Amino acid sequence: MSVIRVALVDDQALFRAGIRMLISSQPDLEFVGEAADGREALEVIASQRPDVVLMDLRMPVMDGIAATEQIMAAPRPPRVIVLTTFDLDEAAARALRAGASGFVLKDSEPEFLLAAIRSVHAGTAVVAASAVRELFEHLGGGRREVAGSLDPLSPREREIFRHAAAGRSNAEIAAAEFLSEATVKTHISRILAKLGLRDRVQLVVFAYENGLV
Repeated sequence: MSVIRVALVDDQALFRAGIRMLISSQPDLEFVGEAADGREALEVIASQRPDVVLMDLRMPVMDGIAATEQIMAAPRPPRVIVLTTFDLDEAAARALRAGASGFVLKDSEPEFLLAAIRSVHAGTAVVAASAVRELFEHLGGGRREVAGSLDPLSPREREIFRHAAAGRSNAEIAAAEFLSEATVKTHISRILAKLGLRDRVQLVVFAYENGLV
């Protein structure tokens, strides 16, 4: 069984202690480091090479958004899960734009956070694409459509892209396009590769950034 290396970035010592104990209690997770601000986090990540980073947004010295941007600029960056206090958080949207793979509410059940760590490490979304869409719609929608942004995709892939950007699941896309779920999954993988996106959360962000929804 491979062990998932996890680091935590949060300025509250008591919160860090609780998360450290939670992660350390799991046989498939290893707590490899913690930091109280974004700048310290960069040092921890460089030295410990975690697979997943739990990132608070509002911290002194360097906030979670700036830290996420710098993390994503490095080669082979870890997955970042944003920790936020409410689900329609503009800062969370900015972190997703910076490359985070999803967000988790700080008052979520411990089991949900553990499942989120395992899901994002496996390459699946931490939050549903529909929740990301709701967040961006709440903040005012996308920009004007950028010409040529979908040029790398085939006509079929463009149709699948628009379904996924609307927050539809593989099952819903399969039903709408008269395809099997396995075929939809293959299309999604190719779309992500062609557009240089890490996951479906980033697909939704891409759609909004390019005015495609």
